Amino acid sequence: MSEVLVGELAQIADGDHRVFQVGSLEFGVFRQGDTIHAWENRCPHAGGPVCQGKIFRKVEEVLGKDRKSLGLRFSTTPQIVCPWHGFEYDIATGRHPGDSRFRLKRVDVTVRDGNLYVRTPA
Repeated sequence: MSEVLVGELAQIADGDHRVFQVGSLEFGVFRQGDTIHAWENRCPHAGGPVCQGKIFRKVEEVLGKDRKSLGLRFSTTPQIVCPWHGFEYDIATGRHPGDSRFRLKRVDVTVRDGNLYVRTPA
């Protein structure tokens, strides 16, 4: 494995993301405070450019003890939405919230001295 410098962490605002390409590897880097998540830019549903989608907090229905709706709220978990078919994925886990068969492929990105490095096969 080799490391390749892809950019500065300061180029990505908190809560935002950027797409990079190193050789044939295209991936998105998502910043959540001091935490970085990186995923291949390929939706497991149909191969779309998932990392070019919008980030949002999913809408959840709040249920009472009697299972009646108490209304809607936004979750605390940011999601990325694939622009092709609207498949959603948790930014932290890469998992689709409703179907565990769909999961993003993690990319090994590290931050060192304020710079982002990706590990690629040698």
